[in-house]
Amino acid sequence: MTTQDIKAWIALSRPPFHSVGVLPYILGGVVAWRMAEVFYWSVFFIGTVGVIFIMLATYYAGEYWDFREDSLSKGSRFAGGSQVLQKRLLSRHTALVASIVSIGCAVVVGIVLQFFLHTGPWTLAFGLLGILGGFFYSTRPIRWVGTGFGEVWIAFCYGWLPVAVGYYLQTGTLNPYIHIISVPIGLTIFNVILLDEYPDREADRSAQKMNMLARIGPQTGVYLYAGVALLSWVAFGFSLYQGIDPRAGILYMPVLIASLVVVWNMVKKRWEDERVLERLCGVNILINLATTAVFLVAYLWLEVK
Repeated sequence: MTTQDIKAWIALSRPPFHSVGVLPYILGGVVAWRMAEVFYWSVFFIGTVGVIFIMLATYYAGEYWDFREDSLSKGSRFAGGSQVLQKRLLSRHTALVASIVSIGCAVVVGIVLQFFLHTGPWTLAFGLLGILGGFFYSTRPIRWVGTGFGEVWIAFCYGWLPVAVGYYLQTGTLNPYIHIISVPIGLTIFNVILLDEYPDREADRSAQKMNMLARIGPQTGVYLYAGVALLSWVAFGFSLYQGIDPRAGILYMPVLIASLVVVWNMVKKRWEDERVLERLCGVNILINLATTAVFLVAYLWLEVK
């Protein structure tokens, strides 16, 4: 394997985007440590590997099944895929094989966790949920992205599911706080996917990729984005009411301000400027990661009732 091949595989794997799945999983483990007073490093690390394999399966499958629309993409760091297949740095068939192999590896990890490390009877079921939502997001014949509510699947798979899995693998149970703190995370990742559809909206429509934005149009998409952002602010505030240290609200203020800035730019139609849209997409991902990070800080260093 040449240096160029290694670089191509890294680009195809999209490691920076693994953070949106791994960080919530870490949060679930930290919540287990603080609230249930249990934490097993072996379970944590092996579970992390499983989460990464599911995300790899998702990204590789997306590269394969979205080949046509990604070929029509104008090019963006946040949309249009990695362009590795379009540049013929790797074969399209290779991406599909890698996706299937990643699923197999994820299943093996799930078996080890459930039957050798005894993490609980729902371990494999949670993993299969992630595969169902992630791998089949682009994969035919299911192809959630073309149904108009694939974005909801992503909100679930990158919001509630990794937080719940991080907690469950440590304790074998679920805590009501998991549901509370996962809501703002899920809402912000929903908005990440929605905004990332803007750069490729014409390419998606040309390729008949009828995702949510293609169905409702960019202007209605602005209203939806703003509404979901508002719900994420309310959901975070509700978590403070339910027992998260009030000082977490201070940490959240920069996140809130950044979110308000993005909403303002969307309402003012700044998304029509491709350079501005690129920056908004970047800030949007940071909003999601920072929301998770605020909860992490709250559970690591602040008091939790």
